[in-house]
Amino acid sequence: MRYLLGIDIGTTGTKVLLVDERGEVIAGVVNTYPLSSPHPDWMEQDPAYWWQAAREGTRQVISASSVNPREIAGVGLTGQYHGAVLVDNRGQALRPCILWCDQRTAQQSEGIREIVGREKLLEITGSAGFPYFTACKILWVRENEPSVYEKLYKLLLPKDYVRFKLTGTFVTDVTDASGTLLLDSRRRKWSGEMLQYLQLIPDILPECLESADVSGYVTEQAAQMTGLAKGIPVIAGAGDQAAQAVGNGIIEEGLIICTLGTSGVIFASTDTLCQDPQGRVDSFCHAVPGKWHVMGVVQSAGGSLRWFRDSLCQYESEQAGRTGKDVYQILAQMAGQVGIGSEDLIFLPYLNGERHPYCDPLARGVFFGLSLRHTKSHLIRSVMEGVAYGLRDSLEVMKELELPIREVRLSGGGSRSQLWRQILSGVNNTDIVTMNSTEGAAFGAAILAGVGSGIYKDIQEACSEMVRPIDAIHPENKAVALYNAYYGIYRSLYPLLKRKFLELSRVTHPGAVK
Repeated sequence: MRYLLGIDIGTTGTKVLLVDERGEVIAGVVNTYPLSSPHPDWMEQDPAYWWQAAREGTRQVISASSVNPREIAGVGLTGQYHGAVLVDNRGQALRPCILWCDQRTAQQSEGIREIVGREKLLEITGSAGFPYFTACKILWVRENEPSVYEKLYKLLLPKDYVRFKLTGTFVTDVTDASGTLLLDSRRRKWSGEMLQYLQLIPDILPECLESADVSGYVTEQAAQMTGLAKGIPVIAGAGDQAAQAVGNGIIEEGLIICTLGTSGVIFASTDTLCQDPQGRVDSFCHAVPGKWHVMGVVQSAGGSLRWFRDSLCQYESEQAGRTGKDVYQILAQMAGQVGIGSEDLIFLPYLNGERHPYCDPLARGVFFGLSLRHTKSHLIRSVMEGVAYGLRDSLEVMKELELPIREVRLSGGGSRSQLWRQILSGVNNTDIVTMNSTEGAAFGAAILAGVGSGIYKDIQEACSEMVRPIDAIHPENKAVALYNAYYGIYRSLYPLLKRKFLELSRVTHPGAVK
């Protein structure tokens, strides 16, 4: 029996997953770490946390499984998109990573759109170029931390920093590179035009490979630190959403994955590069060679429910500690006591700005329709419904683009909630299917390792062997009709509030926002 290792460098923790070649999970572990917010709307992380979590997690799963490290055929990597890891010529991080959820680069993104032009940006990169892209963060460092920028040798994405630690190579893959605003997504290679526009030298970019290509081999030093065998191939891997898609078999047109993690994602596989002229969704390279994907993101999905738990549910958290229950299970039980629409209460999940379709870093969360009859249970359900409405926004754009939608598969931590699955089914009027693995992107990274190490000839064969549906929830007509009415109200609120979000930001930061 051969085994595969998937490593997912997440925002709040790194998951290490060991599976066999049939897709059965042998062992898994998550090691967490903190975020840093040195200023309002800034989000950073020390890359050293990722490497510590990855190497400790690898040792832990090998120990727990009793698998001989020499039986591990390959290592696949995945991780959070858009992070800017700036390293010197020794591979040492020059500053903390600026994360995907950081909101400091509004001026830089606007500058890029002015220099390149919105239509040209869409043509080259598949995106209209908003603040979360890595290129905006490089320009911010160049403008605000010139002494750091002068020492820049390579720009890496989060998973690629861990790759360097494992192999000594500076490599990324086409999916993660798509999230930098520096890739020619149609040609699947770095864009000389974008580099010229932004006055960046090509040498700072790592080699860019297809997701199932071999990117290097575990070095002797890394083997000693992780417990892996020296010389195991490390596969290029993919950004977390592309890996999540592979882990759920989203590799052909008509299949959609909805991911409920810290952020929420609607991801559709496409056979051609399909771009929205209005830039309301992103179009990136898929992990499958010769395929692309369209993606819409709710910035705070599970993050909204976590915020509610941390801010307003101390009693429920203590109850969970006393009873051994998952606190989210308690919250879902409370929300389940409330009817569809939370008795006319609508939540806008814009706690950290919003990505798609608005791409507005100034947007903020709203409870709309609060009254004296509303309880904590109503608020919990409205948060869950508001996230579902936000995800529908991107699905509606995909319908406008005439993308086929045959099946929606659900993944991420939120997929464990029966109530949230029912809500999503009703809001989107579609079957919601869950798959055999709930391990998310790490499972997809392991599948890519199976292809790159030669166990499977391609991603299609690997998915047919390792990925299986296990359950489906069907929409109810009554729920669909009610949610359509509530969604119409939800959809009307952002345009009414957009100007007020801007005015609100000027109160706190006068002169900082145009």
